[in-house]
Amino acid sequence: MTRFRSPAATASPFDVEAVRAQFPILATQAHGRPLVYLDNAASAQKPRAVVEAVSDYYLGKHANIHRGAYLLSQTATRLYEEARERVARFINAAEPAECLFTRGTTESINLVASSWGMQHLGPGDEIILSLLEHHSNIVPWQLVAERTGARIRVIPIDDAGDLQLDAYYQMLSPRTRLVAIGQVSNALGTINPVAEIIAAAHAIGALVLIDGAQWVAHGRTDVQALDADFYAFSGHKLYGPTGIGVLYGKRRLLDAMPPYQGGGDMIAHVSFTETTFAELPNKFEAGTPHIAGAVGLAAAIDWLDALGLEAVAAHEDALLREATTRLAEIPGLELKGTARDKAGVLSWVAVDPPISTLDMGTRLDLEGICVRTGHHCCEPLMDRLGVTSTARASFGVYNNRDDVERLAGALAEVFARARRRPGAERAAAIAETIAYPGAVAASPAAVAEEIRELFEVLPDWPMRYQQLIELGEGLPAMPEGLKTRANFVSGCQSQVYLAARVRPGTDDVIEFLADADADIVRGLIALLQRLFSGQRAADILAFDASAFFAELGLDQHLSLTRRNGLAAMAQRLRELAGLYRPDPDAP
Repeated sequence: MTRFRSPAATASPFDVEAVRAQFPILATQAHGRPLVYLDNAASAQKPRAVVEAVSDYYLGKHANIHRGAYLLSQTATRLYEEARERVARFINAAEPAECLFTRGTTESINLVASSWGMQHLGPGDEIILSLLEHHSNIVPWQLVAERTGARIRVIPIDDAGDLQLDAYYQMLSPRTRLVAIGQVSNALGTINPVAEIIAAAHAIGALVLIDGAQWVAHGRTDVQALDADFYAFSGHKLYGPTGIGVLYGKRRLLDAMPPYQGGGDMIAHVSFTETTFAELPNKFEAGTPHIAGAVGLAAAIDWLDALGLEAVAAHEDALLREATTRLAEIPGLELKGTARDKAGVLSWVAVDPPISTLDMGTRLDLEGICVRTGHHCCEPLMDRLGVTSTARASFGVYNNRDDVERLAGALAEVFARARRRPGAERAAAIAETIAYPGAVAASPAAVAEEIRELFEVLPDWPMRYQQLIELGEGLPAMPEGLKTRANFVSGCQSQVYLAARVRPGTDDVIEFLADADADIVRGLIALLQRLFSGQRAADILAFDASAFFAELGLDQHLSLTRRNGLAAMAQRLRELAGLYRPDPDAP
């Protein structure tokens, strides 16, 4: 049973409507509906105070820092270093020099992996991660392990999404050199007991890096009380600008580490025979930094502190409780991640009827509701959960009860609509001996003109989306026997299969069957099938599908992974067509 966070009872009253008024974007609409933004784990929106601080810097205070003798440069330098001091107070670092500015959590972790890891890890050494980690706290350590001969070990989780701490304690040994772990899971909201994890690692002489990206905006952070060796977080999840982040490290560790990058402002002296490096923090901040980002981050910290993190935590906890209750009431919806302690992240899948998370996210988008779908850069975790993806709502300081009700109501309608759809019965009734679809017009160009005319009368994305769904409902069934590994199309973030062949009795006519577990992808397949199935290889190669799909506006409304998946299907057909295109030089 989930035990939600228990903020201090003295948390001050929280006026969420006053907070919302500071975010102009929340007054906008999406597809004609009031915006509900529930993707805060990916990136939080920015209050006026932050936008104005960045604007004020660029309008009247910008110059390069540290080296200019003139007043404007000195002003910019002061603002940049004051921002560092503000960060140090925010996380209770022993001194500002222990707080390095980076591009974000990802770069912070890569800095430690490259600078500390390459210097201190060797064959047989062990790095402990957890199954909850974001790819940004997995891949850098894999790269280092490959180069040094170190070994990665992984703390397992239970079915609720809690770390199995007994397994962690058993992993610790004299070979353990580093433990790198997230304070909060971005995919499930699990709050990890990082103080215990750090103490156990220190007891056997290992260092600990904490990925605090999902924590710092939602609770107090005290790196000295935690005794963290390294602590990383990003500004954009903290209501600050993108492209700015922080790596905290204990001075003794940072002093002993070699620079991560070379260039200006990180040197003491340079000659062609030798270079000496600057003191902390400059040693790790090569080149012109994101000065405006640092200014904006300081403004975000000031703004959040003024609200009171205890009040913020209580508000978000109440939203999570209500959302958990409301979504659990929807028949066929299964929550993923019911850890004992959770932050404001709620993930789910559809089990009855089965609905792809992509379809859920797209349907919610048409209602103006922003949630995240996919593997959330946590593919090992998805494998452990037995799913390819989840849908995720993540709460921020400006979300309110109406947002929760909008989400629950829209999801209930998505499930109800799926139950009314006869797709499963229709597919089951179609014989598996179905013929491959033939050409619907003389050439892909002719088909494209028909599709273009159809889409021109559909003025907005909701209507075009519905048209794609209807096209997908008419997609010829693909025999289960063709859904093989060889026919699997990767890069789509959906289960997509495509079986293409040259029509028997012809030399160059390409035809194909395809299927997917997401309705919107089935619609895209239907478009592709109308364009190419039954067409001659040379005509397929001559047609620019990417430009045509952009002309339909699909590039504006499909995610990058969805566009990549569509391009992967088109490329597979082009590769087959290339094998059978008649040789123009043949007699």
